[in-house]
Formats: sequence, structure tokens, C-alpha cells
Amino acid sequence: MSTGVLIAVAALWGAVAGALLPRAAYRFSAPMGEAWRDTCPRRHAISGGIGGWLGGWIGPARCGECAPTETRYGSRTPVTAASTALVCAALAAATGTRPELGVWLLLAPVGVLLTLVDFRVQRLPDPLTLPLAGAALALLGAVAFVPEHAGDWLTALYGALALGGGFFLLFLINPGGMGFGDVKLALSLGAVLGWYGWATVMLGTFAAFLFGGLYGGALVVGRRAGRKTAIAFGPFLIAGAFVGLLIGAYAA
Repeated sequence: MSTGVLIAVAALWGAVAGALLPRAAYRFSAPMGEAWRDTCPRRHAISGGIGGWLGGWIGPARCGECAPTETRYGSRTPVTAASTALVCAALAAATGTRPELGVWLLLAPVGVLLTLVDFRVQRLPDPLTLPLAGAALALLGAVAFVPEHAGDWLTALYGALALGGGFFLLFLINPGGMGFGDVKLALSLGAVLGWYGWATVMLGTFAAFLFGGLYGGALVVGRRAGRKTAIAFGPFLIAGAFVGLLIGAYAA
């Protein structure tokens, strides 16, 4: 398969997967301590329709019972589809035809979903972060048996433990500055970055703190936040890991 075709297929996958995210993003975007949303803003129940339980979580964020001008209640489907398509296309361009690309394409939509939720309510849902870590290690473990892969599963495991442990230590030192959801997210990000080695782990981690620091500094300069204002760090963790993964995959 040529590189152009591979990128196009990855972008198509990302667009389809991204189009299914708005409903889940809305339902998971509940403030800390509250149950996941099960109604639209007009208090109509979110039903799965023909998709049953799964249909209640995936698909556009629209309500069939609301007035025609008020049906949409969450992220715009074209935005989530385009964003996920770009992420997947970039991963395909960097990774090429190596088998670990399949893992990156499966995990990418979850990363986009976590970014949407954390930006909205500063919350990283356990039903997403914990399974993501397990899935990353399990999938990479399977890929390790496929010829032509360019990573190391043991380093991925150690990377997960190291990054998760490091963030847990930061959480213990300053619970107000580091959420426990970030600690759980660090497990999966450490795994994917560790696949390409310790240099990639350090690069992705550095990029995350750089992005978060620049964003926080911009808010302070713009007087939209104070020095002690809490910001969602999960999106910057994911963005840093994305940059590290692109560079690690390209250099592998």
C-alpha cells in the first residue's frame, strides 16, 4: 500500500470514528461527583434507538424530541470528525505501514474524546482512562509478535509504570495541581511513548508540560486566570504524547 493511500484510509477511519464521538463527549462531560448525563439539556432521555445501549453512547449529539432549532446539544459532528481524521492521518504519515499503526488508530479517537471532556469539565472519566491503559499494553503486546514492528513492549510497560508513578508522586506532593485522572491517563501515555524508547517518553512528557505552561501563561497574561487557577492538564498530556509519538514513529 502506498503512503498516500495509507494516509487516506487512516483519515477516513478517523472521520468515521470522530463522527461517533459527540454523544459520548456530552454524556461524559458531567462535573466531578455527578453521574454521567442521561438526558439532553431539555431533560429528554438519551436513548439508544436501534443501537440499544451502545447507541446511547455513540453518534451525533442530537435529540429527536427537541424542537428542530434545538436538536443539537453537544459537539458538532464535522468538527470531531475532521479533528480525529487529521490526527489519524498524521499518525499514518509518521508510522507508515508498520503494524503498530493499527494500535495508534484504535487509541486516537479515545484521546480526542478525553480531550473534549477534560476541556469542558476538568474530568478524565475512569471508564476511559483505565481501560485505555490496559488496551494500549495489550494491543502493543500483540503487535510485538508481528514482523516489522519498530518498538519494544517491555519498554512500553516500563514507560507506563514510570510515567504513571512519576505523576502519582506529583499528585501526592501537590494534589491541587495534579488530578488523579492525570495519573491514570499517564499510564496509557507512558505505554505508547515507551514503545519507541525512553527518549520518546521524555520528549512527550516535556512537550506536555511545555504546552500546558504556555496555555496557562497565556491565560494569566490575558487576565482570564490567576497563577493558582486550575486548568485541565489532560488535553496537554495528550497533545504532548501525540507530538512525541509522531517524532518517535518517524525516527524509528
